[in-house]
Amino acid sequence: MELHEKDVISAILGRRSCRAFDGAPVSEEEIQTLLACGCAAPSAKNLKSCHFVTVEDKPTLTALQEAYGPGIAVADASLAVAVCVDVPDYESRSGFRDGTWMEDGAAAMQNLLLAARALGLEGVWLQVANRSPREERITPILRLPDGVRVLAVAVLGRCAAGKARTGADESRVHRGPGSWIKG
Repeated sequence: MELHEKDVISAILGRRSCRAFDGAPVSEEEIQTLLACGCAAPSAKNLKSCHFVTVEDKPTLTALQEAYGPGIAVADASLAVAVCVDVPDYESRSGFRDGTWMEDGAAAMQNLLLAARALGLEGVWLQVANRSPREERITPILRLPDGVRVLAVAVLGRCAAGKARTGADESRVHRGPGSWIKG
């Protein structure tokens, strides 16, 4: 078996950002699998700091699209999953006050997107934290408790167009120290 035929490798190499969705539903079993994969992400001190808010109803998906801005067909997607962290709780339990919670959230988000690809879904990562005014607009839509921050939102569904990428972009690969330096 070639390495590229392994399921996880295929999911990684095939993953792409989808910005237009066909509106086909995501099943409850698929949602449960996505959430299990998000929860399985590594986290600092194994604190499992991430919380996940799912959105399936069209009015809320439309509100998220309006809050985020143009360019992504959030309202046409079947599912959005917000990756959130209770930052005061995280800082108290971890002792970290350096934004490490964002790394935990990023690992969870990547797990969600790779799991989506493995399930035949696609998605796009909408950065929210520290992106003003997005964060201020999206947080109230999700009705989060005080102190909870939205790292990002995964917009998920079946992609309406586009194709998967393959292979490494050799112009971005530098083999060994100093190999980036020309001349």
